[in-house]
This record gives sequence, structure tokens and C-alpha cells, in this order.
Amino acid sequence: MGTPNSERDLSRKRVADLKTALITGVTGQDGSYLAELLLDRGYTVHGLVRRASTFNTHRIDHLYSDPHHSDTRFFLHHADLSDASRLLELLQTTAPDEVYHLAAQSHVRVSFEEPTFTGDITGMGTARLLEAIRLTGAECRFYQASSSEMFGSSTPPQHEDTPFQPRSPYGAAKLYAHWMTRSYREAYGMFAVNGILFNHESPRRGETFVTRKIARAAARIKAGLQDRVYLGNLDAVRDWGYAPEYVEAIWLMLQQDSPQDYVIATGTASSVRDFARLAFDRVGLDWTRHVHYDQRYERPAEVDALIGDPSKAGRVLGWKARVLAPELAAIMVDAEARALAGQAPERQEWPGEPLPQRREWKG
Repeated sequence: MGTPNSERDLSRKRVADLKTALITGVTGQDGSYLAELLLDRGYTVHGLVRRASTFNTHRIDHLYSDPHHSDTRFFLHHADLSDASRLLELLQTTAPDEVYHLAAQSHVRVSFEEPTFTGDITGMGTARLLEAIRLTGAECRFYQASSSEMFGSSTPPQHEDTPFQPRSPYGAAKLYAHWMTRSYREAYGMFAVNGILFNHESPRRGETFVTRKIARAAARIKAGLQDRVYLGNLDAVRDWGYAPEYVEAIWLMLQQDSPQDYVIATGTASSVRDFARLAFDRVGLDWTRHVHYDQRYERPAEVDALIGDPSKAGRVLGWKARVLAPELAAIMVDAEARALAGQAPERQEWPGEPLPQRREWKG
């Protein structure tokens, strides 16, 4: 993939009646699935890419096309959440109808090792983006990627009114971003929503996240490429869903008549031990022979159980998770096996639904 498009490409006339979206974190798991969904539904999509010495665009390479083509609707721009002036510039240049803020330092265990960086990017980065929207007067709808980690030690099942009790720098930073989003909604009448997403996984999950680590190990052990995998707390309980389904819920939040916050979850619970068993069962192996404990992967402050109550999302958005932990484990292990065999990954196909008619929000 080449260097992100220069701003002069944006002077090209837009196709009439198409919505324009800006996605931060477009190179991540959720960003790549969301970009696919929006492009399939007729949007022009602008994605933010953090400058690095190497490209980290493998999740979106299949979406990229030559910016010189007249029908190109996917554009990338260098930007960083620590640079407020750059965020202002991009909002003015891209003029988005919808902003999806997904970018963050999102690894909970790493947040204990880099707490100030996590606070600056995950927390203050959101504040910078909200303020840039306010200062530019952008007439856009804003989505903030909140997290179930904000609930921390609260009693499950957790819903929109459950008290927040974060137990990590990541959870605390996400909570700051969550409340800033609500503050800008209430103070300035912005159409700004928080999606409190519980754990959602896919074959595009980063390799250091526990579900991808387990799925990858199961496939590699079956293929004889390794013989064991080391994990931390096997008793941690999570509500694991499928990322492509969750980004559909994200999109639905910005199509409503009024801005509200939503919990997105399956409403079911599985432990890390359960997921390991499911993954190794998929390849016909006994997980107890290959999974080993390593205290280094324990968090300094553990969150025992996160189980979401998605009733509001079902009632208001008409959304319900279809893929649960057993199916999810199978999807992820099968994808790892295909990758080892040199086969192309399967692409999530989206139904060609028409764009809903939105009422203009008068805050």
C-alpha cells in the first residue's frame, strides 16, 4: 500500500448523496470491519493512520485502491491523537457526516506498563477530537468506543446504568473518554454516543490478545509448529462476541433519531479455560496437555467477570448477537488453519441494505 493520500485529492467532487465517514483506528480489527461495512453501504470513508517506519495496514489492504481512480471512496491520512491541530485540519478537510472514534492504546495488560501513554491517547485523545469537532463546528455524528473494562469489579450482568468501577489504567482512560463524550453531548448539543462494547473477537484480532493467542496456538500445535502455549488467569470470565456483528451495532447507533449510550454484548459468559477447551476441541486436541500457566500474564488488578446485558440494544436498535463463544472459537481456529495452509482469509460479506433515512438532530 502506498503513502496516504494528500489533501489535494479531497478537492475532487464528491459523488452526490453519499455519506462521508471518518474512522480513527481504521487499521485495527474494528476499524477494518467498519470500513468494509460503510463502503458496502455507499459511504466515502477516510481513515486515520498513525505515522510509523513500517506500514500496519494489512487488515485494510484489500480495501485500498489508487486515489487517481475517479471511483475511489477509501482514503487514508496520517494523523495522531496527540496532535490537536492535525485533528482540526482533517475535520475541516474531510467534512465527515459521521466520525467513528476507535483508536486507542487498547491492550489492558500493557496499560499497566504504560499508564501515562494510555491516559494520553485513550483518554485525552478523545477529548482532543471532541474539542476539534466543537471548534470547527462540524455537523457530524460522533461515536466513542467505550469499553466493558470500565465496569471493572461491578457485579454482572452489567448494563447502561451499572456503576463503573475500572481496575486498570485502560479502563480508567476509557471512562474519562466516556464521560467527556457525554459532557460534550449535554453541554453543546452534539450527537455523540458511547458504545460500551464487551469483548469482541475475530481472526483479525491482534496476536497478543488471549482469544487470538489461543486460536493461533491450537492451529500451530495441530500442525506440529509448537507444542504449548502460556496463559495467565484461566478463571477470568468474559462475554465474547464476533467483531463484524459488533461494528454493525456501532453503525446503527449513529442512525437513530437521538443520541444514546448502549451496551453491546452477547449476554453469555465463558471463561478463558472454556475458550481454550473450545479451540483445542476444534482441532481434536486435549487442551490440558498444551496450555500452561505463567504468572507474568496476570494483571496487577484482575477483573473477574464481565457479562453484558444488551437488552437496550435489542429493544432500540433491533440488534442481537448471533455468534457466541463456541462458534467464535471455531471461526478463529479455522482462520488460523487456513492461514497456515496458505489460503486466503474469508471476507465478511455485508447485506446490501439501503441507508436509513435519518432525522436531523437538533440538540
